[in-house]
Amino acid sequence: MRKLSYLLIAAGILVLLYPWGNERYNDWQQARLLAEAERSFADADTATPSPGSSDLRSKYEAVSRILQEGELEEPEASPEAASEEHAIGVIEIPSIEVKLPILEGATKANMKHAAAHVAGTAPLGESGNSAVAAHRAHTKGRLFNRLGEVKIGDSIVVKARGQIYSYKVVEIRRVLPTDLRVLEDRGQDSMLTLITCDPMINPTHRLIIHAKMP
Repeated sequence: MRKLSYLLIAAGILVLLYPWGNERYNDWQQARLLAEAERSFADADTATPSPGSSDLRSKYEAVSRILQEGELEEPEASPEAASEEHAIGVIEIPSIEVKLPILEGATKANMKHAAAHVAGTAPLGESGNSAVAAHRAHTKGRLFNRLGEVKIGDSIVVKARGQIYSYKVVEIRRVLPTDLRVLEDRGQDSMLTLITCDPMINPTHRLIIHAKMP
């Protein structure tokens, strides 16, 4: 009986520690990818794939489903799988002290510990509407947790392909998860659209930040 009690106590401790350990693992992966992105910043070969004839609606719907499920719903990725990820850039939002690696493709694995460029949207820094999605983690300061604090006029910096692209926030919207209009191009402007869930718990909408390159 005493052994069973000890086992139950140990199991309870492990359950309590799992979220903390999972978050530390994701933080480590984020730091690793960020360091990799900074090292390869001057490498012109790390270009973002150009948009093709891909079904943008299906990709946006997939992003929306991932945001709806929440960042903790996916089983932990193995170190082997994580080692195959490669950052294509870095996003910085000084007003909320955010600095994240950007991975290509808004998949569950990529969005565990990074921001993700939505495949099929414009390449980072180029003409068109380039979309980047990230979870709104429950821990303050992680991922896009503080994106709701961004204001019109705030600056957003993207580093990719050896270039630094500066944007200014021009519009903040809260839309339904099915609103594909957030990815529409706006003439020849170079736009950056940030996507996350809203509210943070039991999200029913998406928080959209539109920024424009001067």
